[in-house]
Amino acid sequence: MTTLTGGLSRARRGISPGGHGGARRRTSTLKAQTRRTFLGMLVPSVVLLILINGYPLVYAAVQATHDGSLIDAGSFVGLDNFSTVLASGAFWRAARFTLIFTLVGVFGSWAVGLAFALLLRTRIPGRGIFKVLLLLPWVVPIVVSSTAWNWLVATADSPVPRIFEALGLGSPLFLADPKLAAVLVCVFKVWVSFPFMMMMSAGALAAVDDTLYEAASIDGASSWQQFTQITLPLIARPTYISWILMTVFCVNDFPTIYLLTTGGPVDATTSLVVYAYRSVFQDFQTGPGVAVAFLMTLTLVVVSVILYRQIRRAHVE
Repeated sequence: MTTLTGGLSRARRGISPGGHGGARRRTSTLKAQTRRTFLGMLVPSVVLLILINGYPLVYAAVQATHDGSLIDAGSFVGLDNFSTVLASGAFWRAARFTLIFTLVGVFGSWAVGLAFALLLRTRIPGRGIFKVLLLLPWVVPIVVSSTAWNWLVATADSPVPRIFEALGLGSPLFLADPKLAAVLVCVFKVWVSFPFMMMMSAGALAAVDDTLYEAASIDGASSWQQFTQITLPLIARPTYISWILMTVFCVNDFPTIYLLTTGGPVDATTSLVVYAYRSVFQDFQTGPGVAVAFLMTLTLVVVSVILYRQIRRAHVE
């Protein structure tokens, strides 16, 4: 009787007398069909990505190891292009400025963006309008921004030099002095980039529970202690992600520099990407120019891996 009842119960649940084998086979069949469907949808995308990104990468590697031009690959020279680039003083000057430009761009824009993100968390009048205005440097096309900044500082009759002269500070020519030009480009990068960092920081701060600050205030923690012991640790992972993205943006940033100073004066603001552009499209030395691009890519990969490890280690005690 018990056996009959059990059999009827299994039958109502769709289970064969032999146990759960039928259900398991159906589940296995469904999983296999799901995997085939998933692969069928995935393969075209992977092939397309390989064709779009893989072929240019392989062709660039061929150019980096050949002594040719944009039209003809030329003869095979191995790693001579890399050794030529690494022995060039112009390359190391460009690398030095790229490092400075990246450090100022990443940490300068992050500091300004975080400061404004913290300010927008407070109840200030016209906060919505203020937020929109802060996004303008990022929203406005870089061509328009660089043209406006060029108009502000290009000549002695420009507004900013005239203000300096009225204050008794002389009439500096920002685009003619190498040091001032480098400072100007870095400040311009911070100005166009801080809205992005502000949005990243604002999104991270929105996930922080306000009761933590209330509890810390009750315990007597100062505003600085709350910032260093609560805010920074809790937004560490989004911060590292924003640093990775901004590092890539700064190293690969061509229009910000080229539209403002074209890499001058006397190569004072020539970054690696501008140096590679000149090598390929002005000097028609494709091999060295592409070699510089590969060195930049390798550096970005190393920096990204280091910061990614920091993301994995970041945690809240």
